[in-house]
Amino acid sequence: MNKPLRRIAIFCGLLVLALLVRDNWIQYVQADGLKNNKNNRRVLIARYSQPRGNIIVDGRPITGSVETDGTDFKYKRTYKNGPMWAPVTGYASQAFGATQIENLEDGILTGNDDRLFFNRTVDMFTGKNQKGGDVITTLNAKAQEAAYKGLGKNKGAVAALDPRTGKILALASTPSYDPSKFAGSGKSDEETWNALQPKNDKDDPMLNRALRQTYPPGSTFKVVTAAAALENGKYTDIDGATNSPVPWRLPLSTQDLPNEGNIPCENATLRQALRYSCNTVFGKLGDDLGKDKMLEEAKKFGFNEEVFMPVRSAASIYPEKMDRPGNALSSIGQFDTRATPLQMAMVASAVANDGKLMKPYMIDSLRAPNLNTVDQTSPEEMSQPLSSENAGKLQDMMETVVKEGTGTNAQIPGATVGGKTGTAQHGVANSENPYAWFISYAKTDEGSPVAVAVVVEGSDTLRSDIAGGKLAAPIAKNVMKAVLDSERDK
Repeated sequence: MNKPLRRIAIFCGLLVLALLVRDNWIQYVQADGLKNNKNNRRVLIARYSQPRGNIIVDGRPITGSVETDGTDFKYKRTYKNGPMWAPVTGYASQAFGATQIENLEDGILTGNDDRLFFNRTVDMFTGKNQKGGDVITTLNAKAQEAAYKGLGKNKGAVAALDPRTGKILALASTPSYDPSKFAGSGKSDEETWNALQPKNDKDDPMLNRALRQTYPPGSTFKVVTAAAALENGKYTDIDGATNSPVPWRLPLSTQDLPNEGNIPCENATLRQALRYSCNTVFGKLGDDLGKDKMLEEAKKFGFNEEVFMPVRSAASIYPEKMDRPGNALSSIGQFDTRATPLQMAMVASAVANDGKLMKPYMIDSLRAPNLNTVDQTSPEEMSQPLSSENAGKLQDMMETVVKEGTGTNAQIPGATVGGKTGTAQHGVANSENPYAWFISYAKTDEGSPVAVAVVVEGSDTLRSDIAGGKLAAPIAKNVMKAVLDSERDK
């Protein structure tokens, strides 16, 4: 071969080599980036070319798919009782993407997940269209309905757990939205989406208040303070007098910490202090224990960390940097202490489960189109905030609150209910109507199948701790009763 031909051959070989390198670079290095690029319309067309798999509650789908006209997206998502289930499902929209379960399990629902490779291969050889798998949730339909209807037109949220496993049984948030209304890509979908944005709707209906909104937990946090006192040996007898003067002055301050009304808080026992919700007792307890011990106990309950189940829940906060007065106020659920409803359900859950906190989760299993299970969630212990002995003492205290304290509206015939009401300050200098809280659990001879947290924003009741008992406790009662009834029907 003469020299010019050899040079041409080498040059052509280099071109082929460069082409191979570039081809492999695109296929293996840039593949995911190109696949997920927002401008890659072919991926979206493929995603909506067949019906999505379903999200299942109690064996029944709460989602569906419907054919569309006049668009290259063949199918769009539909939802049954969309506003009730939106805090669980999230949304899947041709125009606006997906959130929560619809987003996190998109691979299963579209059939593109690697765990469904066998199903895709069989469909390819048999000529069938690709099918999506199903997401089986832990939710209880009756409990969800009780939570959603109980909140009604109020702004607020409910979270309910099975203390024994960590299964999420209810997750409601109001006001809510219907994901079906913007699941497509037409003009009406865009108008609905825009109307739901916070700049156009001050109530922010797309905010998942059960998971993403943190509130001052008010007196419900006294359960955590009581747990810290028992765990650190500050008091061991819940019916013994505490060293709690009235009035009690905040440390390093000229201000006394007030109680709500004329209630018997001077040297009250722990049982009576929780029953009457004595600020002086629990504020002084927090100061006696100190910030570090209070922070340690709060973290054991899950504070200061995000929770993934697998949907993300915002981190609840017990402040790490504050002075003594701040710690005392934080110990009664005020100052900068903030919690999601899920977090406070976790507090009640740990107490009900003899001191053991199970990790919350809302997806029980993932199912292939052929109904084979491709993934199963197993219950997992998250922490041990209390010893079994101290959990029993705290249960006695919370059950007294429901038997003869501020939580009597949560009583359920045939079940033992423990709870704690709370009213949290709202607005600058407490200028707005307070948040009404209630956390609780219910148990029978077979154990405790449910723990609940309810928060109602902007209540118009009096500024007293009983506000939580009037507004939030009846909602919690109906949610717990729905779960108990479900347990009996099994």
